[in-house]
Amino acid sequence: MRGVLNTVACALTIAATTSAIAQTGTLIVTNKAPSTATIIDVASGRTLATLPTGAGPHEVVVSTDGSMAVITDYGGQPRRTLTIIDVPGLKVTRTIDLGGYTAPHGLVFLPRSADSLVVVTSETTNTIVIVNVKTGEVANAIATIGSYPHMVGVTGDGLRAYTGNMRSNNVSELDLRTLLITKSWDVPTTPEAINVTPDGKEVWVGSNATGKVTVIDPATGSMVVAAEGVQFPYRMAFTPDAKTTIIPDARGDEVRFIDRATKRELGRIALSGMGPQGIIISPDSRYAFQSLSRSAKVAVIDIATRTVLRRIDAGETPDGVAYTTRVLPR
Repeated sequence: MRGVLNTVACALTIAATTSAIAQTGTLIVTNKAPSTATIIDVASGRTLATLPTGAGPHEVVVSTDGSMAVITDYGGQPRRTLTIIDVPGLKVTRTIDLGGYTAPHGLVFLPRSADSLVVVTSETTNTIVIVNVKTGEVANAIATIGSYPHMVGVTGDGLRAYTGNMRSNNVSELDLRTLLITKSWDVPTTPEAINVTPDGKEVWVGSNATGKVTVIDPATGSMVVAAEGVQFPYRMAFTPDAKTTIIPDARGDEVRFIDRATKRELGRIALSGMGPQGIIISPDSRYAFQSLSRSAKVAVIDIATRTVLRRIDAGETPDGVAYTTRVLPR
């Protein structure tokens, strides 16, 4: 019997080790309270650097080659900057002042811009701003025809952007070529989380006030409800294979998994007392990296089995998470 138990224990150890080895790359995590960003080696879980940002950093994105991270400095004052990080160099290289475009929050690298342009929401000016992160200049700005755009999603071809306007309870479609608003839809109250599928066929929106997750077909304007009872649908993340939508519920302390095609729930992970917030998914659709704002950690989630494999230390009140397959020298 002891031999059987030892064999089982050995098998579990091997499985855990294999899983850990498969999880490689680098995380960049924003920490709101201390105004820092943590760079983490995924395989070892070791913090490589903790760098200063502007006040209250929220969102972060990383370039396709993993060399540069961009962070929105959303809290405190002056509430108008982006922090640029040299990821391999483990250092801050630039702070971009957005001038009058205050409260920058939602953030996406613009596809096909050679990682030179980011699309950023300016919440207090009701504007979507396009910023050249290599020159530090604001390239363009588009009014959203809505109040308090918080998050933004961009189609895979980089032609359209969508933002949920939290105080006017609508979603705007923006043409990034003409810099014009092309469509708008009323949605359930207080739309915060929003994302668009890379093919542009579905826009997923979470309502903080109603707990509903609504899916918009931009071509027809039709809407369906994909989930209800989500206390605070904080973000919308699609697996790169387009099969699954993952929704962290920051107040309900759980993460929901929705079949993107059928809009049926696949399952949930309970994260009691941990406050799941920012989320990013590995390019192979195998892992989700979920920040846990009340435990100063990032959970590594196996998407297929919907289980937490391990938790990695981050800074205090972690929020935005970016991931690159690039492995940095240790």
